[in-house]
Amino acid sequence: AINPQGVAEADVIALYLNEGQACVQVFFIRANQSWGNRDFYPKTGAGAEAPEIMEAFLAQFYDDKDPPRLILLSHPVENEDLVVQMLSDRAGRKVELAVPLRGEKVELVENATRNARESLARRMSETSTHNKLLEGLAEAFDLDAPPKRIEVYDNAHIQGSNAVGGMIVAGPEGYLKSQYRKFNIKSAAGANSDDFGMMKEVLTRRFERLLKEDPDRKSDAWPDLLLIDGGQGQVSAVASIMADLGVEDVAMIGVAKGVDRDAGKEEFHRYGQRPMALRMNDPVLYFVQRLRDEAHRWANGAHVAKRAKAVSITPLDDIPGVGATRKKALLAHFGSAKAVARAAIPDLTAVNGISQSMAETVYNFFHP
Repeated sequence: AINPQGVAEADVIALYLNEGQACVQVFFIRANQSWGNRDFYPKTGAGAEAPEIMEAFLAQFYDDKDPPRLILLSHPVENEDLVVQMLSDRAGRKVELAVPLRGEKVELVENATRNARESLARRMSETSTHNKLLEGLAEAFDLDAPPKRIEVYDNAHIQGSNAVGGMIVAGPEGYLKSQYRKFNIKSAAGANSDDFGMMKEVLTRRFERLLKEDPDRKSDAWPDLLLIDGGQGQVSAVASIMADLGVEDVAMIGVAKGVDRDAGKEEFHRYGQRPMALRMNDPVLYFVQRLRDEAHRWANGAHVAKRAKAVSITPLDDIPGVGATRKKALLAHFGSAKAVARAAIPDLTAVNGISQSMAETVYNFFHP
């Protein structure tokens, strides 16, 4: 554990660069103890140097949080006076930036730098593995190039109730969780347990928005591969949806469970092509299974959250003047919203916090 004696409060920020990639480690020292650390992987422009990267990181990192009085750095920043002024204004007091040269503070920075180096090495190794999997995916399914952005879609519902569509995103860096999306199904497709109708709604909303925000397709928000749950029928249907949207150049793979519905016996479908399978021990098969399982987990989690929220909503929420406290008191006294609806005015006034006028409001709400 890092428990510096001579540093009571500081953020220790170390940058490590390798082959144009960067990792920044931030250690939080509070009350002479380490309160944990976080790693960040800022995107760097071609030829960007450490002082420039460090300055940009500080501006972004402290944009929504107050800096401590002391920030220890592994590298100087380009415009130190301006950065110190910005951080001091943010904190409402003087903030010091320091690149220590000796003593305990140097040890703190060296420790953070070591962590940054190890974290970046792990990430580069993982990225290399992902790149190999993406190359294998492109080869297995005859794609034009390894995909840079894969979007995987799944729906979750129980007999149509609280239907939710989920989208996960993956690329060379692994899962891009900040770009996952949930879609509350608004159309009758949800209520009718119509999986195709739900998929149509989700894809239409997703790509209509993309076309509106980036009609020239210049951003990296555009996928180059869609993975969907289903066989040839679903693939043909989705191809028709995408054609209606004018988006016909995004590759698509349908993943259908095999005859025994066993993992490892999946059939894969491309539009206009014969179904195919992958060898049981093919790393690409495991990769696609993980993508599908992650989409399933994400959609199911969204569905469970929506269901829980729906259960907590009662007609009492719509009564003027009945806030959380009165709602809790009414439910505690009567046991359910239905029992509250059946209660007479004298019964309602017996509840703590319910006056005669409020009792009349509640009664009149249920007896218009």
